[in-house]
Amino acid sequence: MSRVTVLGLFCADLITRTTRLPVWGETLHGRGFRLMAGGKGSNQAVAAAQQGAAVTFISRLGDDAFAPIARTLYESVGIDMSHVGTDAELNTGTATILVDDDRGDNAIVIDPGACAHLTTGHVSAAESAIAGSAVFVCQLELPLAVSEHGIRLAQRHGVPVILNPAPACALPAAIYSAIDYLTPNESEAAELVGHPVETDAQVARAAATLRQWGTRNVLITLGERGVYIDSDAFQGMIPAVNAGPVVDTIGAGDAFNGALAAALAEGRDLPAAARRACATAGLSVTRAGAAAALPDRAAVDAQLDGAAE
Repeated sequence: MSRVTVLGLFCADLITRTTRLPVWGETLHGRGFRLMAGGKGSNQAVAAAQQGAAVTFISRLGDDAFAPIARTLYESVGIDMSHVGTDAELNTGTATILVDDDRGDNAIVIDPGACAHLTTGHVSAAESAIAGSAVFVCQLELPLAVSEHGIRLAQRHGVPVILNPAPACALPAAIYSAIDYLTPNESEAAELVGHPVETDAQVARAAATLRQWGTRNVLITLGERGVYIDSDAFQGMIPAVNAGPVVDTIGAGDAFNGALAAALAEGRDLPAAARRACATAGLSVTRAGAAAALPDRAAVDAQLDGAAE
């Protein structure tokens, strides 16, 4: 079993469905409320585990009613929690999520809680886990210095790095050469390169720019269109997988990244790994929630086998 180490945030998702997203100062009636496990790093760790990887997660939780949600989930999918710490003085991270019931779109406000106090020392304590991994994954929900430290540790040990630059922010120029797989969506890519990323030409231009800055493989996720890849071995689109009606899109990007990590860790080439990631994301949007919507390996296999017939 190939090992993936994920550095990232857990948060409890407080999800309210509405007829539409409100504007500032407006109060709307909701159509239902759910409390679920979330956080990009956590979702990606669960997605990778669901696809068969042996996953170690590096994170922090508070000592509150939300922390058991995380630990119960990780135990159920076999995630190594030896580097999931507890901070008794702080809350577990939360995400307040509003979902447009008709369109499936969402708006999210995150309070990272204990994860805001995750340090480079906590990451260094997990260096042996990182060194023993086939792939290292991180995002930008944690303090940038912490994510960068994890990337540098992975680089030191020759472990390929997936950076999902979400939420997007300016990155140190020197970090790009340490990233093996950069996976922004359109808006994140636009934030990184400083120009719109909407048309096919703009997508290709953004990917080329990110590669010029040193990233070895760029994958710009394009929602229902699929993913555009710019790498030495492959340049072009991998189409999205339509697995059914869209229920919500909360965890689609996380499903993609976790499945990509698992597929790369087991030795698949980038186009094949991206196809599995697209199938995983396509299945996830047909279900409600983030971690709860993540399909297992058998479901992804069946989806891909059905598409090939």
